[in-house]
Amino acid sequence: MFEIKNIIQRLIKKKLSISVAESCTGGMLSSSITSISGASKIFNIGLVTYSNLAKIKLLKVSSSNIKRYGAVSEKCCLKMVEGLSKLSKSKINISITGIAGPKGGSKNKPVGLVYIGIKKGKKISINKYLFKNKNRENIRKNSVKEALKLIEKFI
Repeated sequence: MFEIKNIIQRLIKKKLSISVAESCTGGMLSSSITSISGASKIFNIGLVTYSNLAKIKLLKVSSSNIKRYGAVSEKCCLKMVEGLSKLSKSKINISITGIAGPKGGSKNKPVGLVYIGIKKGKKISINKYLFKNKNRENIRKNSVKEALKLIEKFI
């Protein structure tokens, strides 16, 4: 199992800056990164773009994209990470959007559905997760854990 401290040290060693745009995790990923001493060397921006308006205004996700696909969608996650990349100029950018519950889910988009996007250079990966444990805190923590795994892979 990996440790956040090791990820931060590897980012520092490789001089890779990182920025994060979070929705359902509400800053939990940013907090976990900045809880490590030395993170200021690599952490650039941490945005909590919880509302659709924040996604539109800060990350330049089009309102038509959100209307057509929803804020919890592969398309929205992609636009979030692309918008963050333009804004932050970081080497690695992460976006997270999902339904942490306990309400807000539907048959097509159940509680526990989370998309995590990561962009390094021109490489972009959008990952879909469906966490079985419908507890809000577990969904948020599992989302952060999966995001950290993706960061580790991209370093």
